[in-house]
Amino acid sequence: MHEEHDRSMGGLFSFILSLLNRIAKLALYSLLILLLVALAWTAMQLASISRDGEYTQATFEARRGSYSGTATAISDDEANASLRVGPRDVLMQQNDAADAPATPPAPTESIAETPAPDDFDLPKLLVPLDPDEGKWLAGTRVPSRVPPVIREHRLINVMFLGSDEELTDDDFIRTDTMIIVSLNVETGSVTMLSLPRDLLVYIPSGRMGRLNTAYGIGENLSWEPGGGFGLLRQTLFYNFGINVHYHARVNFSGFEAVIDRLGGVDIAVDCAYRDLYPASNGDYRWRTLPAGYYTFNGFDALWYARTRKYTDDFDRGRRHQQILRAIWRKARQQGLLATLPGLWSELTQVVHTDMPFDMMLRLLPLVLDLDLGQVENLTLKRNFHTAEWVMPSGAEVQVPKAQAIAALMQDFYLPPPANQLALMGPSIAVYNASAVADMDIVATQRLRWDGYNAIALGSYKQDLANPSSQLTDYIVTEKGSLTSRILRALNMTEEQVIRKARADRDYDYEVVIGQDYESCTYGVLPLDG
Repeated sequence: MHEEHDRSMGGLFSFILSLLNRIAKLALYSLLILLLVALAWTAMQLASISRDGEYTQATFEARRGSYSGTATAISDDEANASLRVGPRDVLMQQNDAADAPATPPAPTESIAETPAPDDFDLPKLLVPLDPDEGKWLAGTRVPSRVPPVIREHRLINVMFLGSDEELTDDDFIRTDTMIIVSLNVETGSVTMLSLPRDLLVYIPSGRMGRLNTAYGIGENLSWEPGGGFGLLRQTLFYNFGINVHYHARVNFSGFEAVIDRLGGVDIAVDCAYRDLYPASNGDYRWRTLPAGYYTFNGFDALWYARTRKYTDDFDRGRRHQQILRAIWRKARQQGLLATLPGLWSELTQVVHTDMPFDMMLRLLPLVLDLDLGQVENLTLKRNFHTAEWVMPSGAEVQVPKAQAIAALMQDFYLPPPANQLALMGPSIAVYNASAVADMDIVATQRLRWDGYNAIALGSYKQDLANPSSQLTDYIVTEKGSLTSRILRALNMTEEQVIRKARADRDYDYEVVIGQDYESCTYGVLPLDG
C-alpha cells in the first residue's frame, strides 16, 4: 500500500519537475526572442536616426546656401570679426583699463525701474556699474545711463529675437530682428516696438557697439546673470530706460518651421520689393514682389522679412511686426492659441525662451481676448529718432537722439490711444477698383495698422477700374474728422476727396482704391526697370 503510494507520489514529482523544466525552457526561448526583436528594433531606430541626421544636415546646408546667396546675406567683415571675444577684451571697470578683470564682475546694484505687478513674480533686473564719466570708446563718448521710463500701468515686456547663427561660421549670434512686445495687463492692450540692428549703444560689457551684437557678446562671455539675454536686457535698460522681462529667440529654420506649421501666413504687402531669390536649379535670380496680398510659406516669409535691397532696417522692423501679427492672426484662426499649453513642448523645440510655463498660462487669457485693434505698432524713424554716423572703423551706424528716443519709449509704455482700442472709431469701407486683386485688403490692412476701423468689401461696381483712388467723407465735420489721417495713411491728396453728408450712411467713410494707388511711405526706393 505504502509502496504504491510512494510510486504515485514519485510520478507526480517527476511530472511537476518535467513541467517546470518545460516552462523554464519556454521562458528562456521567449526571452531570447524578445531580445532579438529589441536588438532589431534598436538597429532600425539607429538607422532611421542616421538617415534623419543626414537629411537634416543636407537640408540645413541647402538652406544655408539659400540664405547666404541672397543679397540679404551678412558678410563677415572687419567689424563683425572684431566681435570675437579674446582675453584682451575689457569688460567693465571703475579704474584703469589695465587693471580690468578678465571676467564680468558681479552686479553691485539690483533695481527694477518700476514695481512689479502685484500678482506677477517677474524676474528682477540686475544693473552693472556705470562706466567712468566722460569715457570714450570706438571714437565716441559713452552716453550716460538714461532715466528709467515712468510706468503708469502693470506691464509685462517680452522681446522677440531673430538670430543669424545659421548663416555665419564665426560662432557669434547676431539678433537682426528685435521686437519688444509690451502686454498691458490692466487695459488688455499690446504695444510693439521694433529696434534697428545698427543702433550704436553702450553695451555694459565695456564697449560701444551695434545693438544686435549685445546678445552674442553676452553668450560668448557667459554673462551673469542671464547669458546673452541678460546682457541685452541690461543694454536696453542703460540706453532706453525700459525693463524687458522675458525673451523668445528663433533662428531661420525655427522661423520657417513656425510659419509652415501654421500652413503659411497672409501678408498685405504695400511696397514693391526686389532681391535675389534661389531658383530651382540652385542658381539665383532677381525676384520682384509687387504690392498685393500674399500667402507666404516659411521660406518666402523669411525672404520678405530679411530683404533690405532698396530699403533699410527701419522698414524691415515694420515688416517683422507685420509677420508677427500675421502669425498671431493665423494661430487664432486655427484655434492653436487655445491649445498652446499642449503645444508648448513642440514650440519650445524651435523657439528658445526663458518664459516659464506657468507664466505663459497666466498670460494666455489676455492673448486669447486680444484684438489687433488693441495693438499699437511703433518703429523708429530715420533722421528723427537717430542720426547717421560713420565709426572710425568705417562702419555705418545709427546714433540714438536722446530726447526723441525718450519720448518714443514713454509712448511705448502707454496704452494705445482711445481710437485704437477695439477699433471703435468711425467706420471706413474700402473697395477695390485698381484692376489688381485684393488691393482693398492691402489698403484695409494699412488703415488697421494705424488703428482705424476699416473693412475690405471687394470689387467696386462690378469690377470697374478707376484711374484714381477716391475718398468720400459722409460725416463732413471738422471736429474729429479722419479725412486728413486717412489721406496720410493711404498716401492720397486732398484733390481725391469728395465730401457728401449722409444721415442714412452705412459707413462713415468710403475709400475706392484706383489704379494710381501707392501707399508705400516707408523709405523703400522705387524699383528700377
